[in-house]
Amino acid sequence: MNQESKVEKIDFLSEGEKIVGNLYLPENYDSSKQYPAVIVSGSWTTVKEQMAGLYAKKLSEQGFIALAFDFRNFGESEGKIPFYENPQQKVADIKSAVSFLQAHANVNNEKIGALGICAGSMYTLIAASEDNRIKSVVTAASWLHDAEAVKMFYAGEQGVSAKIRQAQKAKQKFQKTGEIDYIPSISTTDESAAMFGPYDYYLNPERGAVSQWSNDKFAVMSWEDWLTLDPMPSAKSLNTPTLMIHSDGAVLPEYTKKYFANIASDEKELHWMETDLQSPFHQFNFYDQPDEVNESIEKATKWFNKM
Repeated sequence: MNQESKVEKIDFLSEGEKIVGNLYLPENYDSSKQYPAVIVSGSWTTVKEQMAGLYAKKLSEQGFIALAFDFRNFGESEGKIPFYENPQQKVADIKSAVSFLQAHANVNNEKIGALGICAGSMYTLIAASEDNRIKSVVTAASWLHDAEAVKMFYAGEQGVSAKIRQAQKAKQKFQKTGEIDYIPSISTTDESAAMFGPYDYYLNPERGAVSQWSNDKFAVMSWEDWLTLDPMPSAKSLNTPTLMIHSDGAVLPEYTKKYFANIASDEKELHWMETDLQSPFHQFNFYDQPDEVNESIEKATKWFNKM
């Protein structure tokens, strides 16, 4: 363990495959004590060195054991299809992370929380709605969509249908040949990219364009799983205390409000940040900008401490 940064490299299994993560430990960590713990999940395609690691580090500074890990198919973790965004697997990986923390001698099993950023919020909310070992949830700039919302981002019904067909063909090709079709994760010139646009966080090496992340590989077969995912119904079975942090300038603000309204738990809070940025450009500030991150951490710390 690196005593200076208080980060411990760990691994655990999820459905038989190895997950690799970083466990951020509180200052003055005492191996004879137990601590509350938080699992942090970042946006789609991302690795533990991006927003998940930043939030985990800051949570550890507030006294939590915080876990950021690479989901299967990404980063240092195993996976049969590299760079395949598979929501079902990601939900399972979060549950496996809970099992890892429960087995850790220094984790208080009654105080395991989960924090999701952007698309990580979808996976976190679904996992918490199905697994009562997660005792508290926080989302920051949650990306929550349904069949209607995806049309807004992916060229309407025709665009969505075309991407789903591409994914199905890619899956058939993989089954027959073992070959995987890829498109770029981010591009300002290639319209077929998973993210097409001037999104500085993913383009800037000083921000999210870290060496551990792949900006040029998104498995085409991911489209079907991504575009048909609907986390919205999970709110009605979410009995876990939940804090949602969002803004009018983040992505799909009305969907976060709608999800929040349907959460089954009476212990819920919606924290709305002020911004002059238009949607969705405030979204990216939640990933690494001090004002948004620190306010989110402050609110999350208070929420998790109420567990």
